[in-house]
Order: sequence, then C-alpha cells, then structure tokens
Amino acid sequence: MTRFAELLAALDRARVDFILIGGVAAAAHGSPRATQDIDVVYSRKRDNLERLSGALAAYSPYLRGSPPGLPFALDKETLQAGLNFTLTTTLGWIDLLGEITGGGGYDDLIPHAVSIEIFGQTCRVLDLETLISTKRAAGRPKDFEALAELELIQSRKSSK
Repeated sequence: MTRFAELLAALDRARVDFILIGGVAAAAHGSPRATQDIDVVYSRKRDNLERLSGALAAYSPYLRGSPPGLPFALDKETLQAGLNFTLTTTLGWIDLLGEITGGGGYDDLIPHAVSIEIFGQTCRVLDLETLISTKRAAGRPKDFEALAELELIQSRKSSK
C-alpha cells in the first residue's frame, strides 16, 4: 500500500518541482475514487533531476514489474536518458512522467497547476479542467471511467 503522505513529504523536503496528476489529483479536487499510486509530471531541469533522484534514493526505487535483480539505478543520468518511469519504492508506487498525452511536460503544465493541500503537504496539482482534458486525451478505459465523475465535480464547482 502506498504511503502517500510520506512520498509527498520526501519530494517536498528535497524541493522537487512536480505537478500531481492522476488519481491523487482527482482526489484533491473532490473525487472519492481510490488510487494505488502517485502520478507526477516532473521538471526535467538538471538540478531538479538531482533533487528527484536524491529524494527517492533512500526508498529503494525500482522499476515496477521488472524481475528482481535487474540492474537499475534511479539517478540524474537515468532520468535524463528516459522520460517516464513507473516505480515501486519502500513507500509505495510512484509514476514519474516527463510528459503526458494531451498536456506536454512540466513547463507546459505549470500554468494549469493550482496549489492544494493534500496529505498534509501543499502541492501543485493539475487544475480540474486540464486534468479532464488530459484524461480524455489519454483515452484509457480507466480514464474514461473517471471523466463523468470529474465533469460532475467541475459542473458543481462552476455553479457555486
């Protein structure tokens, strides 16, 4: 089980530049839907890659679904060479996304982020409108399942 508060606190302590997306972002906007991981779009600037890899180092990050013993090191060089990483850690699952379908990367999404307190941390979270549009663009069945709920939340917020 993912320990959301502890994972977010680790990123916050290291001053990692990231935006919450996915199920945790939906929950921050009022969705009751459960999720098993944290999805973040992270800044790909060199100093942020160092902070990100350092933040997770103590929690044994490893490629989720990979066979045990496969050589893997989450460091600045690995993050620079790749883009999206689905990881398991001793604190739970985290997906590090360099960019997302329908939204782009961190610099593209930062104008669409809002600050919300979640799990005791104030985090940048994708705004509801952009969260909806990126879920629609992703086109996965689980995203389509969440769309009606998110659109209802959006309409209720708009009518207030």
